[in-house]
Amino acid sequence: MNGEVLLEVKDVSKSFEIKGKGTLRAVNHVSLTLHAGETLGLVGESGCGKTTLGRTLVKLYRPDSGSIRFEGRDIWSLKGRDRLRYHKNVQMIFQDPYASLDPLSVVSASIGEGLDIHGMYPGKARYERILELLQMVGLNKEHANRFPHEFSGGQRQRIGIARALAVEPKLIVCDEPISALDVSIQAQVMNLLVRLQKEMQLSYLFITHDLSMVKAISDRIAVMYLGSIVELAPAEALYADHRHPYTNALLSAIPIPDPDVESTRQRVILGGDIPSPVNLGPGCPFASRCPKAGKVCTECAPQLQEVAEGHFVACHDCLEG
Repeated sequence: MNGEVLLEVKDVSKSFEIKGKGTLRAVNHVSLTLHAGETLGLVGESGCGKTTLGRTLVKLYRPDSGSIRFEGRDIWSLKGRDRLRYHKNVQMIFQDPYASLDPLSVVSASIGEGLDIHGMYPGKARYERILELLQMVGLNKEHANRFPHEFSGGQRQRIGIARALAVEPKLIVCDEPISALDVSIQAQVMNLLVRLQKEMQLSYLFITHDLSMVKAISDRIAVMYLGSIVELAPAEALYADHRHPYTNALLSAIPIPDPDVESTRQRVILGGDIPSPVNLGPGCPFASRCPKAGKVCTECAPQLQEVAEGHFVACHDCLEG
């Protein structure tokens, strides 16, 4: 990782109108930076807005407000070749490896589609590039002419990784890339992602709910709750000195592979009700479940502020302390 900022997300929000119910704010004033060669982990409960943010970064959704800059340029102002270049540089690995592949297309067609769109590796070089990508992710050239249903879940995810790598991107948004896989396959895919990052100098936004796994791959970790970033810190600092009550509860849920220790440790059990993400009121979204919540927490949403070098927290109690 170097000091160059590759992606800058500033005050981005994304909402969806639910007929007859109101507005669901999936992403709420999120600000992030991602450096070249870095892996930024994004963790939180299912439904907290992680995937929506990832899809917004690859321009599958348009934000309601805020800005997203890639290599210093606003991605929504790009046109023509510049816009096409952005889509080449920012790719996505989807959570469901089967749903993300065309069941009627053989593997070589799915991987080669990006090469065709961006005019890369014309003629015979196209098929040679596809075979190279398959070998890169641990598959064989015989797999090129097979259909998605002929593969296991782990193999399909490797195909999805090959497809993302095909156009030589700089940033890959990894949306729960291992959650649909067997435990025995998860470590293989994680090791593959780490190796490819080193070989190709890639940057990752790694979206997951698995806190035990994200520490191993991430340089920094952002914790998300109901659309907001509540804590952001270097991976080691987050685990050693987490400040937000929600982060504390998440980390306490990680199982320890020692029966004696696991049986005696104290879990943090959150009380209160999870608020509906539809028509969220003012104040901290975590206030109804937080053991430290006060009056100010229900009236005013805390801002993400630096409490130590590179360590940011959005919590009134933490900032006062």
